[in-house]
Amino acid sequence: MVVVMEERASEEEVQHVIAQLTDRGFDVHRSTGQLRSVLGAVGGNRAFDIRLIEVMDGVHEVLRITEPYKLASRTFKPEDTAVSFGDFRVGGDEVIVMAGPGSVETEEQIAASAVAVKKAGAKVLQGGAFKPRSSPYSFQGLGEAGLRLMRAAADAEGLKVASEVMDVTHIELVSRYADILQVGARNMQNYTLLRELGQSRTPILLRRGISATIEEWLLSAEYILAGGNSDVMLCERGIRTFEGYTRNTMDISAIPVVQKLSHLPVVADPSHGTGLRDHVAPMARAALAAGADALIIDVHPDPDRALSDGAQSIFPAQLDRLMAELRIIAPAIGRSICLDPVASRGWAPPAETAH
Repeated sequence: MVVVMEERASEEEVQHVIAQLTDRGFDVHRSTGQLRSVLGAVGGNRAFDIRLIEVMDGVHEVLRITEPYKLASRTFKPEDTAVSFGDFRVGGDEVIVMAGPGSVETEEQIAASAVAVKKAGAKVLQGGAFKPRSSPYSFQGLGEAGLRLMRAAADAEGLKVASEVMDVTHIELVSRYADILQVGARNMQNYTLLRELGQSRTPILLRRGISATIEEWLLSAEYILAGGNSDVMLCERGIRTFEGYTRNTMDISAIPVVQKLSHLPVVADPSHGTGLRDHVAPMARAALAAGADALIIDVHPDPDRALSDGAQSIFPAQLDRLMAELRIIAPAIGRSICLDPVASRGWAPPAETAH
């Protein structure tokens, strides 16, 4: 249930309500809006009479949440959540762009990627140090050595770091180097991992599973939120359908649907969403127009020789062009891309357009 406090409810009244709910077996999560405090009560007795709370001092109204996901729903928190890391936040007026290679391969490769990401105006360097691959013979990543290389490359360019955590034993390690922990599509329903990430205070980027419904996706986010970590971003990265012309089917319609159901920010991944370099820019533009709060894009200094995800990785020159296109689209929907004037000053179309 959701308990909405009066606009002028005192802290003593709020704490009294929390104590009453806790005594009755509820797990209480507090959200403080601009005018009111909202209490999300999860668990407890389903037959509980909500009138016992409605008559308490300072309570404005009590609502039952009908959705199976409680803390992720807009009933619990009507205002949009903004996830902050450093000077940036996902969910505000500025649309944040995260970019980088599918995996960290060498010091030179990740350093060149960081330079390209910074030059284009993106704010986060993304890359995999532990790579979940369909084949056991494919490149599996450099592990902690890759995390060290990515952190050094990002720090040299003033970027944040996003990297995937694949197992509960990796959480502490990856958190030492990354500002954002990614949960891959294969782990979206790894509930043991999600519960442990709920104990973390590092922002989480939760990718949609390849065959997951929107409700299943939001329920996975609920595991993290219920653990106490409120900094969760939902990433639409394409789903598996019967279509064979693309790696996945980019479900852009999920962006406005999720934003109506949930307060959590939505990130779009057009690289995994299509799996084909030529389709990344059109899908990125469409995702921005559909309301995505951030984009995450695979870019590689030499994608034709990439050890993973080369076919969906764009060239640095293509990232430059795409960022310029996004800066044109963003104001039309009341958003902005890259507020750093150094990154956007004097942009011109790259001379090389063959890629």
